[in-house]
Amino acid sequence: MSKGQVFIISGPSGSGKDTVLKLLLNKYPEIKFSISSVTRPMRVGEVEGEKYNFISKEKFQEMINNNDLLEYNEFVGNFYGTPKKPVENAINNGEDIIVEIDVNGAAQIRKKIPEAVSIFIMPPSLELLKCRLNGRGTETPEVVEKRLLEALSEIKRAEEYDYIVVNDLLDEAVQGIASIIVSERLRLSRQYGLINEILG
Repeated sequence: MSKGQVFIISGPSGSGKDTVLKLLLNKYPEIKFSISSVTRPMRVGEVEGEKYNFISKEKFQEMINNNDLLEYNEFVGNFYGTPKKPVENAINNGEDIIVEIDVNGAAQIRKKIPEAVSIFIMPPSLELLKCRLNGRGTETPEVVEKRLLEALSEIKRAEEYDYIVVNDLLDEAVQGIASIIVSERLRLSRQYGLINEILG
């Protein structure tokens, strides 16, 4: 059995990565999704175990001490991390798994799993990105400006990724990522089992 593949997905706030991933996972339910562990409070509309596991800082520190995380970061006093075991289990079971992560977390994971395939979701333009951030209507202009500066910083690091998918038309962005996943599944390195089986 071939091993599964880790797909890293990153993109700035306003790139629409959450919407893209939701449609992608609905279309390809066999692909696993890595659930992050976070120490911040749950927000309205969030569901435990859907995208995040909400844990205490003590529990998070225990995971760090036990080397149970592929990567972790601290942001505004809260910790965010990717548990190692679910990712390793998926790989060993021949299942593909998506890790949605920021550029810093992606760099950490690539050091530990060099064969991971990384995809950066790019907004079609800065103007549209700003419109999307303003369109949320939930944040002050100062916060929107801060998010825009963070987005620019992340976009500058897009060249670290294997693929860039522009999210202009949603269906095309979803199909673009799906095409990458399908082509990666057909790589020679994942087909030796098939070759041996046919020759066998």
